[in-house]
Amino acid sequence: MATLLIVDDEKDIVSALEIYLKPEGYEILTANSGKQAVDIMHRERVDLILMDIMMPEMDGYQATSKIREESNVPIIFLTAKSEDTDMILGLNIGADDYITKPFNPAEVIARVRSCLRRYTVLGGNTNSSNVLKNGGIEINDDSKTVTVDGNVILLTPVEYDILLLLMKNTGKVFSSSEIYQKIWNEPFMNGENTVAVHIRHLREKVEINPSEPRYIKVVWGRGYKMEKCL
Repeated sequence: MATLLIVDDEKDIVSALEIYLKPEGYEILTANSGKQAVDIMHRERVDLILMDIMMPEMDGYQATSKIREESNVPIIFLTAKSEDTDMILGLNIGADDYITKPFNPAEVIARVRSCLRRYTVLGGNTNSSNVLKNGGIEINDDSKTVTVDGNVILLTPVEYDILLLLMKNTGKVFSSSEIYQKIWNEPFMNGENTVAVHIRHLREKVEINPSEPRYIKVVWGRGYKMEKCL
């Protein structure tokens, strides 16, 4: 049974989310500030976080930055703001997805399921020899670990799945829409910025010089590919 942490300073929203999600079989933990969320993460096992952005004491951006120092748990932002800049900032900090308030209960449930599925199930085969290598990058899809030149790299679930997709298809070009549909498992609707942000984050973690990438290349006008390296 997955444990969800709901973080929001509005108690009505926390209560509503509990009503939506408890019948789905999830254990629910709650926090009313980013600081409380960080404290809970230090003492509890959490499988996914629903994180409000605008909160007192420590906002969602700050809390996510703190959590990402130690954990790659999926984080979905709950935001009343619909501007692209707010969503992109959240993705840049390390969020996996976002839902704009007021939200539809069915959408919340679907996005939670999708994030948990990427985190715990998706990512390919379960064969014991399921290790992919390209140059200095190595993915062990059994342990869900990534190393670059022997150093362990902490990726978010979305970053991991994008890297795995590209590693499994070295040399193949994927458009932003193809990546979005494969990773988010939903129709592509204005998700180009979302994909670009995650690709940029991934490059920052696996490339020596992200501005001149060795591995993850842009094929202008077509999309992205994993370059074959020795």
